[in-house]
Amino acid sequence: MEKQNEDWIQEQDRLEDVLKVIESKKAAIESKVGNVKSEIIDLRNAFWEDVTVNLDEPDDVIETFQSIKQQSELLGERERNHRQIYKQIKILERLKDSPYFGRFDFAENGETSEQTIYIGIASLLDETEDDFLIFDWRAPISSMYYDYYPGEARYETHYETIEGEMTLKRQFIIRNGKLKTLFDTGVTIGDEMLQEVLGNKANTQMKSIVATIQLEQNKIIRNEKSRYLIVQGVAGSGKTSAALQRVAYLLYRYREQLSSNNIMLFSPNPLFNSYVATVLPELGEENMQQSTFQEYVEHRLGSLFDVEDPFSQMEYLLTEMDQPDFDVRLQAIYYKANLRFKALIESYVKELEKQGLPFKDIKFKKKIIISKESIGQYFYSLDPSISIPNRLVIVTEWLMKEVIKFERKERKKDWVLQEAELMDKEDHLEIYKQLQKKQEFSEGTFDDYEREEKLIAKEIVRKYFKPIKVAIKKLEYLNRRAIYKQLFTHTKEQKVTQNWSEICSYTLEKLEQNHLNYEDATPFLYLQDLIEGKKSNTGIRHLFIDEAQDYSPFQFEYLKQLFPNCRMTILGDYNQAIYAHSMNAPTLLSPELYEEENYEVIELKKSYRSTKEIVEFSKGIVAGGHEIEAFNRSGALPLFKEVETKEDLHKEILMKIKDLQDKGHETIAVICKTEAESKEAFAVLKNEVPVRLMNQETYHFDKGILVLPTYLAKGIEFDAVIIYNASNEVYGREYERKLFYTACTRAMHELQLYSIGQRSFFFNGIEKDKYIEV
Repeated sequence: MEKQNEDWIQEQDRLEDVLKVIESKKAAIESKVGNVKSEIIDLRNAFWEDVTVNLDEPDDVIETFQSIKQQSELLGERERNHRQIYKQIKILERLKDSPYFGRFDFAENGETSEQTIYIGIASLLDETEDDFLIFDWRAPISSMYYDYYPGEARYETHYETIEGEMTLKRQFIIRNGKLKTLFDTGVTIGDEMLQEVLGNKANTQMKSIVATIQLEQNKIIRNEKSRYLIVQGVAGSGKTSAALQRVAYLLYRYREQLSSNNIMLFSPNPLFNSYVATVLPELGEENMQQSTFQEYVEHRLGSLFDVEDPFSQMEYLLTEMDQPDFDVRLQAIYYKANLRFKALIESYVKELEKQGLPFKDIKFKKKIIISKESIGQYFYSLDPSISIPNRLVIVTEWLMKEVIKFERKERKKDWVLQEAELMDKEDHLEIYKQLQKKQEFSEGTFDDYEREEKLIAKEIVRKYFKPIKVAIKKLEYLNRRAIYKQLFTHTKEQKVTQNWSEICSYTLEKLEQNHLNYEDATPFLYLQDLIEGKKSNTGIRHLFIDEAQDYSPFQFEYLKQLFPNCRMTILGDYNQAIYAHSMNAPTLLSPELYEEENYEVIELKKSYRSTKEIVEFSKGIVAGGHEIEAFNRSGALPLFKEVETKEDLHKEILMKIKDLQDKGHETIAVICKTEAESKEAFAVLKNEVPVRLMNQETYHFDKGILVLPTYLAKGIEFDAVIIYNASNEVYGREYERKLFYTACTRAMHELQLYSIGQRSFFFNGIEKDKYIEV
C-alpha cells in the first residue's frame, strides 16, 4: 500500500510538472498567432499594391506574372505557418486534458541505466528541447507499450533492432489534467482501462483508441510490408478504429513522402464518413479523402442514367420477393458481380476492335453534319493494331477538323446575318474592341465595316459550335448506352450461366427505361474505360476499404485499375456480408482473390463493443459464431418479447424507450429491417417521443432516439438497440441471417427484441439461457 501511495505521489508531481511545460509552450505559441495573423491580413489587403501590373508587352506580362507569383508564395507561406501554429495549439490543448496514458521502463541491452518512456497522442519536449517528456504513440520505441509485457522486449528503428528488458508497464487515466487512476499491468492493455472506456456511453462520432490499442490492432496499425492488408474482424472488434489509427501512423511514419491527400477511405455511406470524421483531427492530423463507391459511380454516370444505389437494391431484394422478375434479377446480381462477366466484357471489346462499335450522329441545328456511319467507317479504316482508345484520339482530331470546316461554311449563311442584326450594342462594342486590339480598325472605311461584319459572323457561329466541340472532346459521339446494350444482344452465354436470355431481356428493359441497376454500374464503367481509355488516380498512395465484404470481386478488380499505384487496407466481416452478390461469390476478405499478390490476413476475433451477454446472444445467430470471443464486460441479458398486434408492439416500444432513458442511455436505436418498416415505426413514435428517422440522405446523427434500417447502421454503435420486429415473417429467409446479426451487434449495453407472432427461426441457434423472454 505504501508503494502504491508513493507511486501515486511521484506520478502526480510529474503530471503537474508536465502540465506547467504544456502551459508555458502554449502561451509562447499563442503570442505568435496574433503577429502572423496580422501579417496575413496586411499581405491580403496590400496584395495588389505590391504587385506590378503591366500587360503592354510580352516581357511586361512575364514580369507581372512573376510579381503575382512571388506575392502569392509569400502569402501562402504565411498562411501555412499560421495553420501549423494553430495545429500546435490544438495538440497542446489535447495534451493539457490528458498528456499521456501509458508508461514503461526499458533497459537496453548493454546499458546501465533505464529509460522511462511516457506515451501520449503527441510528442512533447522539455523546455530546453533536449529530452522527451512524452513520446508520440506512433514513435518506433512506443510500439513496445502495445506489444510487450514486463520481460524481454524489443523494437525496430529505421536502421536496427533494439533489444532489452521492460521492467515496468503502467497505465493512467487522466481527465481534465487530473490523475484519476494508475495501475501496473501485464500483457497489452489491461482490462481495467478497457472496462473504463467501453463502459462509457456511445458517441455520435468515433473516438481515438490510442490509449487502448490491443496487440492484434497494433499489428494492423504498424504493418508496412503488405501491399494488401486484409482485416477480418468480428462485429465490434475495433477494425475501423485500428484502420484510422493506421492512417495517423502512416502519416507520421512517412511524413516526408505522404500527405492526407494521398490517402482515401471508401466507406459504406455518407453517414459513416461523418461518424469517423473527427478521429484524425483528434490525433493532430488532417482528414484523408473520404468517399463512397456510389458517389464515384454517380459522378461518372449520373448524367447518363438514373443510377440505382446499393441500398435501393437491398430494399428491392428484401421487399419484392413476389415480383415475377425477382429470381432473374437475383441471378443477374450473382453473375454480374463475378469475374466471369468481366471476362465476357473483355471478349466483347475484342470483337469491337474489328466491328460493331456504335456511334452517334453529330448534328448542328438538328441537321446531321457528320453521320454515325461515316464516323464508323473512318474508325474502322484506321490500323486495326491500334487500340480502341488510341483510335478514338485520332477520330476526335479528325472530327474537330471536319467541324471547323462546317463552322467556316456556316458563317456565310443567312441565319448568321439575321442574328447579327439582333445583336446588342454591348456585343457590337466588344467586337469593335477586339478589332482595335488587333490594330485592324482605322477610320471608318468600308474595309473596317467588312472586317467587323466577318468578326461578328465568326463570333456568332463560334458560340453555336462551341458545345459541339466540347462534346466531341468528351467522346460524346460514342453511343455509350448502345455499346452496353449490345453486350446483351450480341453475346451468347447460355453455357456459362443459367437464364442468360432472361437476364439480357431484364437488363435491356431497365436500360430502355434509362435506369441502371446497381449490379450494372461497375460493368458499365469497366466497359466504358476499356473503350475510352482506363481512368486512374495515381495520386492516391493508400486506399482503405471499409465494409469490404460488401464489394464484389468485379468491383475489387475495378478499384485496382482505378488506383494502380496504391496499397490497400481491406476491412470487413464476412458475417456482415448482407448484399446478395456475396452469397455466391468470394468477398474481398477471401485470400483466393490475392493469389499472386503480396498480402497478409489479420483476424480480430474479440468483440469489445457489446457486453459479454449481447455477444454471447449474437454468436448463436451466425455459422461459426463459436469462434467469436467476448470481452469480459458484463451487463443485462438481451430481452425478447412476443406480441400479438402492431398496436401492442408500439406500446411496448414506447415503454421500453422510457425505461432506457431512465437508465441514462443517450443513443437509442430502433432498428428495422427495411426503409418502409422504418417509416412505419417513425410515423407512430414521433407522436409520442422526440425521434429522428435516418435514411440514405442522413449525413450525421445526434444523441436521442433514432429509427433506421439495418443496412444504414453498419459500422455504428448505440447505447441500446430495439429490434423492431424479429418475427419469422420479417426475418424468415436464410439470406437475411447476416442482416439480423448486424442489427443485434450494434448494441453496446442493452438489446431488446420484439416479435409480432412467432419469432424468427434465427433464434433456433441461440441457447435459451442467453436471453430472457418476458
